[in-house]
Amino acid sequence: MAGLGDGGLPGVRPDLAALEGYHSAQVDVEVRLNTNESPLPPPEAWRREFAETVAAIDFNRYPDREAIALRQALADSHAVGIDEIFCANGSNEVLQCLLLAYGGPGRTVALFEPTYTLHRHIARITGTAVAAGARRDDFALDLDVVADVVAGSDPVLTFLCSPNNPTGRADRPEEVATVAGLVPGLLVVDEAYGQFAPSSALELRATDPGAHRNVVVVRTFSKTWSMAGARLGYLVADPEVVAACELVALPYHLDAAKQVAGRLALRYVDEMERRVAAIAEERGRIAAAFTDLPLESWPSDANFLLFRPTTKPAREVWSDLVDASVLVRDCSSWPGLTGCLRVTVGLPEENDRFLAALTESLR
Repeated sequence: MAGLGDGGLPGVRPDLAALEGYHSAQVDVEVRLNTNESPLPPPEAWRREFAETVAAIDFNRYPDREAIALRQALADSHAVGIDEIFCANGSNEVLQCLLLAYGGPGRTVALFEPTYTLHRHIARITGTAVAAGARRDDFALDLDVVADVVAGSDPVLTFLCSPNNPTGRADRPEEVATVAGLVPGLLVVDEAYGQFAPSSALELRATDPGAHRNVVVVRTFSKTWSMAGARLGYLVADPEVVAACELVALPYHLDAAKQVAGRLALRYVDEMERRVAAIAEERGRIAAAFTDLPLESWPSDANFLLFRPTTKPAREVWSDLVDASVLVRDCSSWPGLTGCLRVTVGLPEENDRFLAALTESLR
């Protein structure tokens, strides 16, 4: 019988008792650059079209359980079959469905840190063991380490985050292809920031889908599509993987408004690509400004930059920025990221505020 907690209620699973929920500190500031959201709202034309379409929804009826229209639009955009698309409430639920379907007690996933912390977090929630290897000092993959971890753990899923969060670096296509050939199970490439990168594992699947049948690419609408508030993500994978995720997804888990939001967003690819270009330009401006400051930073293929102050503790710099009403992400206590902070690329005026406050703090 499960042990009782305070007040006679049953205790949580023993393996979850010491687990902390995922969170990002939220502070009342004028410039919020800590959660990698788009600094721009969706296009006004999308807002109008969304409002008109949502007004016609029969909210007394359940949504399309299979999200056919949304999945078909995504399939068309990636030139794949609809049976290769699975959608869920943000890319995190996509990851959870993969782990529910393929993970669990007695099974292992592999990952390479520092990387997106929810890969490990969701694995633990689903009772899946984690085998972790370290990235190199420049945060690139060490393929020898990958081979050792895979050989020693026989992972059912191996996670790569590319571009990697929170370090910003995208794994090279040849590295991803090598890892795909090494792993005994699925290679899950988390491309939450994929539109900012010079390449994608989607190209790997398209070039030789038979040889790379085990490659799963996860995407989100939260970043470049300016739809973090909608919570919509998806994967592109072999139909067998899609069927496995559908097996564990709750009925009607994708509401009607969300399906409309994603389907209509795909009509605005040109606007999205212009936003990506503008953010990349601002990213370059911030990176150039970093060269004149006492800090260490790393190249980024995403919409954020990781940096380490060298003359002052990171936590003090973070506090100075908050005092200037600018919020960035404090990564200084994360494994492999001692003394590091991460800043999301914002609007030009927000980036100006950040750079001015950072310069003052490091003076």
